[in-house]
Amino acid sequence: MSASPYAARLSSIPVERREAHVAGGTTAFWVYGPADAATTIIAVHGFRGEHHGLEPVVAFLPDVRVISPDLPGFGETPPLPGREHDLGAYAGWLTEFASAVAPGAVVLGHSFGSIVASAAVAGGLETPRLILINPIGAPALAGPKGLMTRLAVMYYALGARLPERIGTALLRNGLIVRVMSITMAKTSDAQLRRFIHDQHDTYFSRFADRDVLHDAFVTSVSHDVRAFAPVIEVPTLLIAAQRDDITPIEDERRLATMFPDAELVEIAEVGHLIHYETPAEAAGAIRRFLRIPAKARA
Repeated sequence: MSASPYAARLSSIPVERREAHVAGGTTAFWVYGPADAATTIIAVHGFRGEHHGLEPVVAFLPDVRVISPDLPGFGETPPLPGREHDLGAYAGWLTEFASAVAPGAVVLGHSFGSIVASAAVAGGLETPRLILINPIGAPALAGPKGLMTRLAVMYYALGARLPERIGTALLRNGLIVRVMSITMAKTSDAQLRRFIHDQHDTYFSRFADRDVLHDAFVTSVSHDVRAFAPVIEVPTLLIAAQRDDITPIEDERRLATMFPDAELVEIAEVGHLIHYETPAEAAGAIRRFLRIPAKARA
């Protein structure tokens, strides 16, 4: 594997793998940081990812307790038994998970996780504050990248309809995964680009089966955070990228005005991979939002 630029920081943070029995299934999750931390965050990863993707941000929050589950059907968490993996299922799962593992924790969602987290909070998940990184703030099929999204729709539909072995192989095809990674990465740092591509090569295909992947994809392109923003009353932080190909920054600025109480932090020269390319800046914004003293930084 390509060396992580954040490995030294992350290695100094204690981590423990645990499991929780919620929503009729078993959720694998990882607990980072000190057990007696004053702040606990539940961090929800994005589409096709799993908990490793948010570790660079965790690396810059050494004094925060971060609980990072794998979404049902991804990583080490099996699919929800007997359920279609739609937004209702994911939001219900997150609500149950938070209640069982860390009631009252701050909730954070990245990309697809921003939709899941927003839907859960709008639906009654109690949290003092909400953090959304690269929030999906506009319809995926609209805007300058609408054509790319339509091609993705065709790709996932084809993967679901072909004979299972062939369809699954298509969805896990390394070349296609690499094209996705190259498209999203904006950094010119060669080492960082290698790390990003290696992360996607390693973790982007750890979905349970093609049905779960198709359900989650349809959910990700059928919803966005705008539907939930007006009823989310807790203070909300949006961390958005000025070069995001998924949601243009102009749409993120409009999204921020839809919340009763929201703050928008924009990061320049980065796209949809804030968590990989600018995790220090994201962690700094989180610290300020949660009023974690700067002197607590590692």
